[in-house]
Amino acid sequence: MTAQTVQSDTIDPEAQLRHLRVAADVAGMELGEIVLPTEYDVLAGRIRLHYLDWAGPDGARDILFLHGGGLTSHTWDITCLALRDTYHCLALDQRGHGESEWSPNMDYSYAAHVTDIEQFVEALGLDTFVLVGMSLGGLNSIEFAARHSDWLKALVLVDVGPELRQAGTSRIRNFIGGEGEFASIETIVERAMSFNPRRDPELLRMSLRNNLRQLPDGKWTWKYDRRHHGRVDSETHRSAMRALGDRVPHITCPTLVVRGGDSDVFHDEDAEKLVSNLPDGRWVKVPNAGHTVQGDNPKGLVAELRAFLDQVGA
Repeated sequence: MTAQTVQSDTIDPEAQLRHLRVAADVAGMELGEIVLPTEYDVLAGRIRLHYLDWAGPDGARDILFLHGGGLTSHTWDITCLALRDTYHCLALDQRGHGESEWSPNMDYSYAAHVTDIEQFVEALGLDTFVLVGMSLGGLNSIEFAARHSDWLKALVLVDVGPELRQAGTSRIRNFIGGEGEFASIETIVERAMSFNPRRDPELLRMSLRNNLRQLPDGKWTWKYDRRHHGRVDSETHRSAMRALGDRVPHITCPTLVVRGGDSDVFHDEDAEKLVSNLPDGRWVKVPNAGHTVQGDNPKGLVAELRAFLDQVGA
């Protein structure tokens, strides 16, 4: 399984650089050199996975970032850019998202995702790395860490756990599972601003561009597989989440649980309960952030990541 450099169908590199500079300024972050990652494809088993490689110093610890449902690896751009002075950051497009392949049989189970991660890690030869997962990526990270804590130096779960708030998750499902084709990007920006008014509309427009592709008729659609939305019944989902909760005590590596201070998906009580079931866990709250902490307050998230990774010797 060999990684190959690729060029995705995203925006112009100069536009991406301008976007990162503005995003850093809006977040109040001094990031020094603004660079773009190298993009690669790797064959993990029978599925092609796409990832971004933010090269760090020689010998730097690897951090693998997993995005949430309906997002892409680019959700971590500012976080990775901020951390690349110390760490080697890798951000993966999980199956059915971004530039990675869709599952031919619509298998988006935790087991399938974890198999992808296992094969990705083996393909790249990652050793005692740090795993950071948000939302869907965090749930996949729980299962991965329960199986492979010995592969990890540390684990970070961003605004997620086996117990989530129905009102918040329903709001997300309605957003990502709603209309699938749009006449213009401006239409999508308006819809996204209504969903999350914390964002700067101009920055949001460029961020969304990384998660959109244009159809032959000129309309725009999301870069994730929407075929399986609504096909999993609620009891099957609840059963899978209960099983995931039973796996939490098997995670023996140091674990940080991050909660967005304004999240309607994951509350203080949920973070406290999750940490109480972790052999080596702690939790923090990032203010001025909802569920998508890395987008709402990247400066606050990076500060907590650095503090935790320093604490555990990563």
